[in-house]
Amino acid sequence: MSVEPKKTTTKDVLYSLSKGGVGSIPIIGALAAEIFSLIITPPMEKRRAEWMNDIAERLKALEEAGAIDLNELSKSDQFIDVVLQTTTYALKTSEDEKIKAFRNALLHTALGEAPSKVKSHIFLTQLDKFTSWHTKLLDFINDPREWLQNADITIPNYMGTSIFTIICHAFPELKEHSELVDIIWDDLKVAGFHNTSGIRTTMTGDGALASRTTPLGQEFLGFISGE
Repeated sequence: MSVEPKKTTTKDVLYSLSKGGVGSIPIIGALAAEIFSLIITPPMEKRRAEWMNDIAERLKALEEAGAIDLNELSKSDQFIDVVLQTTTYALKTSEDEKIKAFRNALLHTALGEAPSKVKSHIFLTQLDKFTSWHTKLLDFINDPREWLQNADITIPNYMGTSIFTIICHAFPELKEHSELVDIIWDDLKVAGFHNTSGIRTTMTGDGALASRTTPLGQEFLGFISGE
């Protein structure tokens, strides 16, 4: 008596994956490679090409201006470390502001304007963890009054207000995302870039508009800032 082959169900496949891993089902490996090749590889290669071409052009321009010596840079362990670190991180994000920040850090290093190797590594690691909103808020609280003036935003005559109110005045889109502001604020504090806890504490207008960044936060901003 012949026996029909048992049909493989989705449940069977999932069970096999959980027991033996993807490698236990050969067809999955080939399929995964094909899908990743189709979906992931082209945009990744595009990102890599755009990043490398942009950096190469800017380094060449600096060399032609007499600001750097590429031969000497090739001997700098710190510069090579930063190139590898920024390239790895820049390829992981599609946020233009973060990519610019990584590029600025690399160029500052090429120009000999970077902090120590340890600080550079820590700063780039923090930038990788941050969203663009982290750096926007940090830049804002470094000098809220100047930021608002440069953005051509009228500064109300506050009698009593809070840092959160000031932030929402600068970035109205954050009014409905107070929980995210709290998370970002705490992240920046944990990183040592500011030391203020009471984001909703009522204070004078001058107090709310005062700089909140620590020297470390200012150094971080200087490292990632540029154009």
